[in-house]
Amino acid sequence: MGAQLRVYKRRIQAVTATKKITKAMEMIAASRIVKAQRRVAASMPYATELTRAVTAVATGSTTKHALTTEVEAPTRAAVLLITSDRGLAGGYSSNAIKAAERLRERLAGEGKEVDTYIVGRKGVAYYNFRERKVAESWTGFTDSPSYGDAKNIAAPLIEAIQTETAEGGVDELHIVFTEFVSMMTQNPVENRMLPLSLDEVADENSKKGEILPLFDFEPSAEDVLDALLPRYVESRIYNALLQAAASEHAARRRAMKSATDNAGDLIKSLSRLANAARQAEITQEISEIVGGASALADATAGSDK
Repeated sequence: MGAQLRVYKRRIQAVTATKKITKAMEMIAASRIVKAQRRVAASMPYATELTRAVTAVATGSTTKHALTTEVEAPTRAAVLLITSDRGLAGGYSSNAIKAAERLRERLAGEGKEVDTYIVGRKGVAYYNFRERKVAESWTGFTDSPSYGDAKNIAAPLIEAIQTETAEGGVDELHIVFTEFVSMMTQNPVENRMLPLSLDEVADENSKKGEILPLFDFEPSAEDVLDALLPRYVESRIYNALLQAAASEHAARRRAMKSATDNAGDLIKSLSRLANAARQAEITQEISEIVGGASALADATAGSDK
């Protein structure tokens, strides 16, 4: 019985140490969420105004450009998947991967060949384990991305959209990331970055009551679009990286809180078992003492006769 009590005590000590770790990780994630939310909010005005500028150029000219022109029969698409570098975040990365898989199946069903670009070690590990081809990958910054990271990611994607499909280019750019809605809600979403859907932007502007002004372009609308293309892609990717980072911290905080609560429940359960084992051990010791005293009394009584 003493050995069983020692086992319970060792398990309680181990679970208590784990609880301290998960509690610390929960507090760290909670502190980082606020900073990530501020970065998301700070990036929105630039992305919004840049989209309005692109829309103004596209609607104010008849120039055909990769940024705004739909390909009649697209045959190849690029998908950028954003996951995390680290685990312990619940289903954060797996949900984004599932969304990318659904998008891939839909594009394949439309007869399009898909090139996959991945951000985050979790997504890279998923594809490597299944021996799937990855066009390019980036890791090491998912919890705190910078604009420089977005530029590095955007460069090969911009090159792909500007290259003919016969030479390895793509007709469409899609992005899959986790949108931060609230501390408790983060939704994996997929959006088409290019070509830009002017009808959707126009509908959003009409809902807001915004009317785009008329512009003159110098030296030309095509040159303006060429200059705006990398900025637009970079800003969209940067905003997605920030949204994903905030979602990652929120998912990790929630997962660590659940782990901490579960550890507390397990400690209570083990403590009850340890107390029961201790009581049983004490009862057994008392029984042995009483039995020994009784046997000694019987032996003494026998010798007196």
